[in-house]
Amino acid sequence: MTTKEMEEILRIGVLLSEKRNLNQLLQEILDCMMKLAHCDAGTLYLKEGDYLHFRIMRTISKGICVGGDGQKPDMKPVPLRKDHVCAYAFLKNKVVSITDVKNSKKYDFSGPAKYDKETGYDTRSMLVVPMYNQKQEGLGVLQLINAMDADGHVCAFSKEMELILQSVASQAAIAIQNVQYMGNIKELFWSFVRVMSTAINKRTPYNVRHSEHMAACAERFMEYLEKQKKRSFSPEQREELLISIWLHDIGKVITPLKVMDKEKRLLPEQKVAFSNRMGRIALLGKIDFLMGKLTKAEKEERLLQIHLAEQLVDKINNTGYLKEEMKKELEHLAQKTYTEEDGSTLPWLTEEEYAMLSIERGTLSQAERKIMEEHVLITADLLGQIPFSSELSHVREWASSHHEFLNGTGYPRHLKGDEIPYEVRMMTILDIYDSLVADDRPYKPAKAKEDALHILELMAEKEGKLDRELVRLFRESKCWDD
Repeated sequence: MTTKEMEEILRIGVLLSEKRNLNQLLQEILDCMMKLAHCDAGTLYLKEGDYLHFRIMRTISKGICVGGDGQKPDMKPVPLRKDHVCAYAFLKNKVVSITDVKNSKKYDFSGPAKYDKETGYDTRSMLVVPMYNQKQEGLGVLQLINAMDADGHVCAFSKEMELILQSVASQAAIAIQNVQYMGNIKELFWSFVRVMSTAINKRTPYNVRHSEHMAACAERFMEYLEKQKKRSFSPEQREELLISIWLHDIGKVITPLKVMDKEKRLLPEQKVAFSNRMGRIALLGKIDFLMGKLTKAEKEERLLQIHLAEQLVDKINNTGYLKEEMKKELEHLAQKTYTEEDGSTLPWLTEEEYAMLSIERGTLSQAERKIMEEHVLITADLLGQIPFSSELSHVREWASSHHEFLNGTGYPRHLKGDEIPYEVRMMTILDIYDSLVADDRPYKPAKAKEDALHILELMAEKEGKLDRELVRLFRESKCWDD
């Protein structure tokens, strides 16, 4: 073995330990093995089920390099039968060297013959090296073709090279397995992310696909920002942002459903209590009429007032915004009282009912809104228990900050300006937009897309809550228009 070959083996070991992307790793393995073996062509197979599947194929003299981008070569997989040389080498965990495939009768070389006919290539010498890990588990096969001598002529692979490549193939198998393990762990984590998001969705019929919509929109938005050269995102940064989006509402798993699903200002039990009270007031009026305490006209007037009160409460209970005239009518109703059979004087509306019906916008009282806002703190607490890797170190911070505004009026930490990361600013825009156009919210009708975009612009330009440039790019990107 030459000094140069020893240096190449050491270099290969370092390269294999550094790679984290499987496609890049496979390409590196094949390139290094071909360089070490001084050959013109090579193919790398991975075992999947009962077949060896083509993953990387390269022929230097033909300028062919397929599979490095993750796209599998369009070639049929090789069944694990001993008449195929690569399958035989894999099954036996044995290096197979063939000086000239055209003179070999032991294996089925119809595949190489077909390839030669289609491309004009001339397959001669071949070295097939199985890739087994330290547990003697087979992962795949390297098939090297046409070793070249110093003058550039095809020759046989040397015996010494067989041993060298077998050793390197073992390192390659371990590297492949490590990357696959990492992929499995990552997929396991993504499964957890999807399960948690699904768990939140299953709790309520509302807001079912909010995180999914945000994530899809975020991917398109990132692509647009990169295309416009406004921002670049590495694969790790993309994943970090997407995971933050999928988990941003995880705290809602603890939010009480009666708050999260509150469709109207009054809780169902409060509405029932009010209706029952109106019925009782009507009944007491009839009794007073029969006892001669009320005239017929007074009884009819009372029934009319009860009907108007029920109409008003229903109207306020179902409106999105409490107008000034409705406020005055509600205040008048809150002053009404009736006399019980025991002589006690009671209000037509309880203080709690009046407070709920007085909510100016939406359906939540201040106390309920505070409970709802706590979901970001719970998100931070839950995600704080996950030992995120360095590549995902911002997930907890980003996921729990999506209600922060640039002017400091957001929550929970009232961050301002540069205290809010770029990714969080993106999330906030995505979150608000999807909430506005969603047609599954119990407390409001869906906004038209243009209306939602206009609201974002008002929040950016007039209120200073959102990033102006990002809102502008968000509109331009049309990432929201799926």
